[in-house]
Amino acid sequence: MQLRVLIADDHPVVRQGLKQMLAAESDLTVVGEAKNGQEVIDLSRDHAWDVAIVDYNMPGKAGIELIKELRQRFPERPVLVLSMYPEDRYAVRALRAGAAGYLTKESAPEELVTAIRKVARGGRFVTPAVGERLAQELAGGDKPSHEKLSDREFQIMWMIASGKTVGDIAQQFFLSPNTVSTYRTRILRKLNLKNNAELMRYAILHDLVD
Repeated sequence: MQLRVLIADDHPVVRQGLKQMLAAESDLTVVGEAKNGQEVIDLSRDHAWDVAIVDYNMPGKAGIELIKELRQRFPERPVLVLSMYPEDRYAVRALRAGAAGYLTKESAPEELVTAIRKVARGGRFVTPAVGERLAQELAGGDKPSHEKLSDREFQIMWMIASGKTVGDIAQQFFLSPNTVSTYRTRILRKLNLKNNAELMRYAILHDLVD
């Protein structure tokens, strides 16, 4: 059976590389490309696909927000996240939002192809490391403070901790600087921190940034 694949990434080089890689597989066909979340939604309305390979961080609607909307609008279509973010930090959130699998961009091509075929059959694709994290969640116990953040708060927290300015974040998510500042205030309050320097130390301590 021919599997139709939608590719979503804001970097043309990444999209081209994925297309070339998938072209070598006789049962996989790329039926569309998107460079941001809105294009993914628009293409999904106009074109049928069996699996979407979606970057976690694109301009505008992206990440958890995009995964949730795709699952709400097209519940029968699996979303496979391919991200630069380490899986031990972000995969569980993506899977909770409805993603069928999560891979980093360092994954081997064969692993990505295997994941596409598996989620197209209705399965889930997780690495052993992600499976262990999911098991830990099911076991319960105390969670770190950052697990209390909403998905958007978590994204903005990560960007602040990575050294991004309010302006950078506003541009990335199509938000006003005032809205980003409001998020920042809320994040600091939830984490019981006073400023960006403390936030960066917290993120490093909990291995949320490199």
